[in-house]
Amino acid sequence: MTSLVSVNGVSKTYETRRGEKVLAIGEVNLHLAEEEFVSLIGPSGCGKSTLLHVAAGLLKPTTGEVLVRGENRPIRAEEFGMVFQDAVLFPWLTIRQNIEMPAEVLRIPKAVYKPRATELIELVGLAGFGDMYPRELSGGMQQRAAIARSLIHDPELLLMDEPFGAVDAITRENLNIELQRIRRVARKTVLFVTHSISEAVFLSNRVVIMSARPSKVRAVIDIDLPADRGPALIESPEFDVFVRRVHRELGHHAH
Repeated sequence: MTSLVSVNGVSKTYETRRGEKVLAIGEVNLHLAEEEFVSLIGPSGCGKSTLLHVAAGLLKPTTGEVLVRGENRPIRAEEFGMVFQDAVLFPWLTIRQNIEMPAEVLRIPKAVYKPRATELIELVGLAGFGDMYPRELSGGMQQRAAIARSLIHDPELLLMDEPFGAVDAITRENLNIELQRIRRVARKTVLFVTHSISEAVFLSNRVVIMSARPSKVRAVIDIDLPADRGPALIESPEFDVFVRRVHRELGHHAH
């Protein structure tokens, strides 16, 4: 089966102001199948976000290639949605207008994106809040809006860079449950960057463990848990087994 996105032998070197070369990621191979949820986890500064941006075509790799459905080409704007740690909503636009913005940029007809925006507002649990402004919503609700915005143009791939890192623990757990549900309903492929082991295990089909910089893939753990995951799963012995496995692999490769 052809992967939706394949990262083949990719490395990324940055040059500092003083002309020094810094290898951020080196010789990374990563493949995303359709409707798969893959989390990247590793030490701080190991290049997880860099790899995410390379996969999105926002950064050009120094070596290697990124294939989209087997084709050596950049991923197109309409093919992916992106969610960052901060919601990055325009404060002068309503929640609905923020969600609709990418569709307007991509020149999708209003007759298509207007009803879709309404559906997404309901899907992410913001029914009744569409006409409010970002400042009137909590951080967690703003992130829900950011997720809806990333889905407005119906992309195949979602790229998420620590989207829940700035919210409190209770909100984060609730958002994880919601994201798991939303992803299954919308049938999307997701590449997700996180520092949270339990979050990675709860959400993922596979957890990719990265080494310290210059980062390489050190281990890939298949998360063999039920597809439909709810709050009770987090307390189960089966869940704990995978959390311990990821923790053990991170410990082995932290240095």
